[in-house]
Amino acid sequence: MDHLVQRIDSLQREDETLYNILAVDVWALAKTMDEFQPGFWSEFMKNRERALRRFMSEVVKTKPKDLHRPPFLR
Repeated sequence: MDHLVQRIDSLQREDETLYNILAVDVWALAKTMDEFQPGFWSEFMKNRERALRRFMSEVVKTKPKDLHRPPFLR
């Protein structure tokens, strides 16, 4: 059991590391693009916000109802 907990912890750290690397890559790409095309970063963030809102509305629409959960968690 202890081995399983250690493995889960290791996977969580690896996941966090990959997430951080991806965040740095996206930032570096956007920063570089902003130097070539001023305003790129603000447009990128506007598009990201729109895409996130669209994604969240789709998730909410397609989320199955679990009547065993409290209403605020459904």
